[in-house]
Parts: sequence; C-alpha cells; structure tokens
Amino acid sequence: MGNSFNRNLHMNASGRLYQYARELRADQTSAEEILWQQLRGRKLEGLKFRRQHPLVEFVADFYCHEKRLVIELDGAVHDSENNKDYDQARTNWLGELNIMVIRFRNHEIHQKLDFVLNEIRNCVKEIEKKF
Repeated sequence: MGNSFNRNLHMNASGRLYQYARELRADQTSAEEILWQQLRGRKLEGLKFRRQHPLVEFVADFYCHEKRLVIELDGAVHDSENNKDYDQARTNWLGELNIMVIRFRNHEIHQKLDFVLNEIRNCVKEIEKKF
C-alpha cells in the first residue's frame, strides 16, 4: 500500500472533525467501552485499533489502519430510514476507498461479545485474502 497510504492515515480530515472525535471519545457509549477494552493495546490479533478516528468527513467508531477496517456500533438512532440510508452511503463511499466497514448493534456487544470478536477476526481474514 506504500507510503502514500501511511501519509493519508486521516485522509485530510478537518480540525473540526478532530475536535468532534475527541468529544466522542470522552462520551463513549457502554457498548463502545466494552468493545474498546477488547481492542485496545493490540489485544485482538495484534492489530492496532483507534477509537473515534477521523476519516475525511466521518468519524469511525473504531479503525484499524493496517487492515483498512472500520467497525461501527449502531444503537437505536440508526433505525430510522434516513440514518439507514446515510450509513449505507457512508459504507459505500468508504468501500470506494478500499476501507471495509463492519457493523454491529449495541446489544450484540452486550449480549454476544464472543460472536462479535469472532466476526471481526473473520473479517480480518477476508481482508488478508484480498491482499
């Protein structure tokens, strides 16, 4: 992926977006906290994840730059048609940048954490097959 990939870690995110990401990190949901405890410090497959990470005009809940993987946690606010459309458009747009997006519901983090972690591992394996 080369040096240009590394230089574009944040893909030209604005300063305003960095501030918003900082605020989100300070006010994370319980599901985000639970998953972060499983991802931080390279606990999952030795991969470095960042939480509330700016990417162009979005803030990803969790981002692994090495694998170009975004993990999004969705609560009830994502159930409206407008938000579903926005989420899908965002997923498609990130896909055009060769960034894979995997989504989980907050209740999955609370009730099926092992399942979620296995799904993330499977996603990483799929990404590795492509490269």
